[in-house]
Amino acid sequence: MGITRIVKMTFKTEHIKDFETFYLTIKDKVADQPGCNGVKLLKEQNNTGVFFTYSTWDSVEALNAYRQTETFGKIWPTVKNWFSSKAQAWTVDELM
Repeated sequence: MGITRIVKMTFKTEHIKDFETFYLTIKDKVADQPGCNGVKLLKEQNNTGVFFTYSTWDSVEALNAYRQTETFGKIWPTVKNWFSSKAQAWTVDELM
């Protein structure tokens, strides 16, 4: 078992394409982090500016270690400047 991190991000209209392009350049860097078992990007159907990242990790410790890396330190400041509202995040345990 592990954990799943879900982050809901709402982007300013003018930055939607910026984020989509940027995600393609960083997704493998995140997925290659120790303890990461995969990363997906989901887009809300009825709201073109809303995206969800869905990542699975071996443990909370692995996720927290990633959040201390240089990679995260470059990604998050860039992305959050494009938000139209504060991101929402959930970390959930995988039960089965």
